[in-house]
Amino acid sequence: MFSLLSEFTRKMREVVTIIVMDASELEQPRRYLVQPARIVAIGVAAVFGLSIVIVTIILLTPLRSVLPGQASSDMRQDARLNQIRVDAMADTLRLQNAYVNQLRNLLMGTVDTTVTLLTRSNQQLSSRASAVFGQPSETESTVFDAHLQPAFPFERLNVPGSAVSVSSRGAGLYLSTIRFPVLPPVTGLTTRKYDARTGHFAIDIAVNEGSLVRSIGDGYVILADWMHDGGQIIAIQHVDGYVSVYKHNSRLLKRTGERVRAREAVASSGNSGEITSGPHVHFELWHNGLAQDPSYYITGL
Repeated sequence: MFSLLSEFTRKMREVVTIIVMDASELEQPRRYLVQPARIVAIGVAAVFGLSIVIVTIILLTPLRSVLPGQASSDMRQDARLNQIRVDAMADTLRLQNAYVNQLRNLLMGTVDTTVTLLTRSNQQLSSRASAVFGQPSETESTVFDAHLQPAFPFERLNVPGSAVSVSSRGAGLYLSTIRFPVLPPVTGLTTRKYDARTGHFAIDIAVNEGSLVRSIGDGYVILADWMHDGGQIIAIQHVDGYVSVYKHNSRLLKRTGERVRAREAVASSGNSGEITSGPHVHFELWHNGLAQDPSYYITGL
């Protein structure tokens, strides 16, 4: 075999006669005239052409995605979207845990009056601005004045031998008792009633998106934040242990710690949150940690 190849290489440009004989049969030998250089050229051209065909198929078909570092733009886009979804789920889980903790404190009567992360960041920015311009920020000067300690003036304590008086700062801190029944937070159509057996501790009132949601009584905002299931949520602490909650709003008009008056607008209705079927207000009423059927406390439902 090697001798044949050596003959080919020595006589690349000459015409060589190749004789083919069958050792098992007595047939006349077959003769072929070939030129080694031409055979080599044809072989090289065939290999080159086959390589071009293979490369073209790989580059112009989905097979390209199997090559390292050659993922398609669709795959890269899907990877980015998946990463965004994972980050969103992580943020949602964090917000959900915060909501559960706040709701637990709310029901157990140990409400954490610490402002939310968003409110805290706004306060920090406002504080920096006030430091630059030398003026108190709105948050520092108005919203949280009522929370300066002691929030309950000592003058109102029934200490024997002392006169009952109200300080100038504490005179406006006290809330009026809610006189039930009261007007509903919005005017609309009740689409779902209170049902404790199914865990629906509220009534759903269908309204046009953007309708003003009003507080049922005087109180202080103890929760104003976005949650995964309820969307934009605002909760108000009233006197005598009552707490009203308004969910699925499109925009909140009050912040945590702000005081609200009866019938004052606290939010705009919407369709925010995952558990919703259209623009409506999910209204809850709690008393000393127990859910109440709002239809017994609200007129016109």
